[in-house]
Amino acid sequence: MDAERIHTSADKISMLDLARFETAEFHHDPYDYFVLPDFIREAAQSSVLSDFPVINEAGSFPVSTLQCGPAFLELIRQLEGPEFRQAVERKFGMDLNGRPTMVTVRGRTDETDGRIHTDSTTKLITMLIYFNTGWQNMGGRLRILRSGDDLEHYADEVSPAFGTLLAFRRSDLSWHGHKPFVGERRALQLNWVISEQVKQREQQRHGVSAFFKRILHKLGLRTH
Repeated sequence: MDAERIHTSADKISMLDLARFETAEFHHDPYDYFVLPDFIREAAQSSVLSDFPVINEAGSFPVSTLQCGPAFLELIRQLEGPEFRQAVERKFGMDLNGRPTMVTVRGRTDETDGRIHTDSTTKLITMLIYFNTGWQNMGGRLRILRSGDDLEHYADEVSPAFGTLLAFRRSDLSWHGHKPFVGERRALQLNWVISEQVKQREQQRHGVSAFFKRILHKLGLRTH
C-alpha cells in the first residue's frame, strides 16, 4: 500500500513541467511576463484534455459550476498547491503566502471577448493555460500590448495551443487582448488575488453570470 501511495503521488507530481517552468525566459518589456509551450507534461495531456468540462456558452465559469473529470481536477489541485506556488514566487520574485488562488474556465469566446484590458487591481498574478489542439485561426491569439488603445502595437502574440502557459504580473501597464474569435477556445485562468474576500466576491459574481448564461443558452437566446 505504501508503494502504491508513493507511485500515485509521483504520477500526480508529473502533470506540470516545473523544471522548464523554472528556466523559461522571463520578459520585462513591456511588462513582466513569460510564455511556456507544453507546460502540461505529455503523459498527462490526453487525460486532461478528455476531462476538460463541456462548456457551450461564452464567458468565465468557476470550477464549482462545471462537471470536470478527475484528471482536470487533479491539474487544478496541482496548480493551487504549495509546490507550484513556491515556483511562481521564485519566478516573479514575490511573496504569495496568504494570497488565495482563484480558478475560472472558458470553453468558448464570442465577438465581445478579447477587448484590451489590464486585469483588475485585485489580481497579483494572472496565468492562462490553453487546451486547444491544432489552432489555426488568426483570431483568439492573445497579444502582449504596449498600449491600451492599439491591438496592433504588440510585443508578443500567443497562440492558444494545447498546454501553452502565459503568465504575467498584473500592473497598470499589463495591457493584453486578442482579435475576435467566435467558437470553441478552451482555457483555464489561474489568479493569485489580494484577499479571500476578493476571491469569494469574484467567484460569486462569475457563478451568478454562469447561471444566467446557461438559462439563456437553454432558451436559445444570445448571452451577451
